[in-house]
Amino acid sequence: MAIDKITMIHKSVENNRGMQIPDWAYRDVLYMLIHYSIAAFELLERKLTESEKEEVFEVFCRVGQRMNLVDLPNNYSNWLVDREHHLQQNLYKSEFTDDLYKQYRVHLGFVRYHLMIEVQKLLLPKHSRELLKLSKFTIMKPILNIYQIVYKYRLEGILKKCILPKQYIDRINALDYKY
Repeated sequence: MAIDKITMIHKSVENNRGMQIPDWAYRDVLYMLIHYSIAAFELLERKLTESEKEEVFEVFCRVGQRMNLVDLPNNYSNWLVDREHHLQQNLYKSEFTDDLYKQYRVHLGFVRYHLMIEVQKLLLPKHSRELLKLSKFTIMKPILNIYQIVYKYRLEGILKKCILPKQYIDRINALDYKY
């Protein structure tokens, strides 16, 4: 199973470093994935119902449990409270943040880097956006309207070819759900 493979890779990293990755770090990544899954769907499709959000939470919670995370919240409402606590306690901007964004800029290139920043303005929680000093203003709203039309008519392959690095297109296309 993929989750077991991910766990094995992390254990190998821990062994090589001679120290364990803290539980809060795994939890923060898990929480980020839950948030992004819900926020991205709502941005591109529609608002999720509370029961749909609960389902997303439950799926990722099972992932966390499979990775041996303990003391995860028992429902979506409790997760919202715990996530806010984690954002306030564990998230801060540092020289590592600055270095990460420099690496993004180098490896993504000018256009993709700025596209990522604009998408982050729409998806990041308020606290994260404030730490990164990202305004709420974004040019992405009209671009997302165009994307929705492109997706509706199944022309996203053209868009991917324009945006994604050529060396990754085949691998990314292999991830697509076939209608």
